[in-house]
Formats: sequence, structure tokens, C-alpha cells
Amino acid sequence: MAHRHFERHRTDRIGWLRAAVLGANDGIVSTASLIVGVAAAGASSTDILRAGLAGLVAGAMSMAAGEYISVHSQADTEKADLARESAEIEADPVAEHRELAGIYVGRGLDPQLAQQVAEQLMAHDALGAHARDELEISSAFSARPVQAALASAGSFAVGAVLPLAVAVIAAKSSPTLWVGGTSLVFLAMLGALAAKAGGANVVYGAWRVTFWGVMAMAITAAVGKWFGSIGGL
Repeated sequence: MAHRHFERHRTDRIGWLRAAVLGANDGIVSTASLIVGVAAAGASSTDILRAGLAGLVAGAMSMAAGEYISVHSQADTEKADLARESAEIEADPVAEHRELAGIYVGRGLDPQLAQQVAEQLMAHDALGAHARDELEISSAFSARPVQAALASAGSFAVGAVLPLAVAVIAAKSSPTLWVGGTSLVFLAMLGALAAKAGGANVVYGAWRVTFWGVMAMAITAAVGKWFGSIGGL
């Protein structure tokens, strides 16, 4: 009696995890950098909050549109390849059988066993076998445009709310220092959580995200300070 395989793997979450981490990271970095840059230019607290809120809305919409378009392009490519493969299987199943058996031989099976495996898999699901083993398209990595768009937009908004909330609290004191400092903490936490979810080194995950956050905010602050000094001339 055949037993079904129910074991879960980290690759099952790779589609939405990539989009969510990208969105949250971009939300924190871009919004914090925007607030820091505007504050360094000498803007009022009201203008700083307006800029941060505008950045949150624009960024979330941009992430949703960008992820949807890019992932949909991948989905279109996958569909085109599957349609072509389906036509080839229907037109010449013998040649497709030889092609599939050759793939299994290349992976280490002896020719006779490879022929048997290819024959049984094509009898069960010919297109599925070729999609998985020839085209390397699997359910874990297949493109899901709507899922990617929603994950990116939602996580961007959540990430952007964090530095924006700090800017509201620290509006009368020193928003540059408060937003910059707390955003680095948020980025380190995000990097650690993403690394843990993906099974990677937590310390390295936190460090690499924080490093690029420091670079982004420092450069934006320098540009804002420069434009602020020009405006004061």
C-alpha cells in the first residue's frame, strides 16, 4: 500500500517569504531613509510626517504593482513552456519518452531502470513529469502573481509603519536619531526572523540587512543635508 508524503519543507514557503521579506525590508529602509533625509534638510515635523505617509502609500502600491508584473511575466513564461511541452508530447510521445529517460540516466539511473521510470511517470502524468524534470517547474517555485503582490504590499506597509510611528512619537525631539536608531533595530530583527524562517544563520541574516540599512539612511541623510544647505543660501 502506497503512503502519501506529508513532510513540510522550507521551500514550500519560498514564494511568499521572498516577497514578504523584500516588502518589509523596503518598507523600513525606504521610509526611514525618506524621513531621515527630509529631516536632515531642515523640514518641519509636519512635512516630515507627510513625506513619511506619502512614502508608505506610494511604496506599498509600487511594490504591489512591481511584484505582480514581474511574477506574472514568470507565470506567462511557465505557461508558454508548458503549452509547448504538451504539444510536443502529443505530437511525438516516443521521442519525449526517450528525452525523459535520458534525463534520468544523466542523474544516475541505469538505462533500463530509467526507461521504466520514464514510462511509468509518463503514463501517470506525462506533462507533470516533463514540467518537473525537464523544465524544472514545481509547485513550490511556480509563480503566483497575486500572492506575491499582496505579500509585498502588506509587508511594505507594516515595515513602513514602524519608522513612521517613531517619527510621530519623536516629532518634537530628534526624529533623525530616533528614526535612524530604531529602524536599524527593526532591520536587525527582520533579518534574524527571515534567516530563521529560511534555515540560515540568524546573526549573518541580521547583519547583512542592517548594513544596507545603514548605507541607505546615511547616503539619504547626506543628500538631504546638502539640499538643505543649498536651500539656505
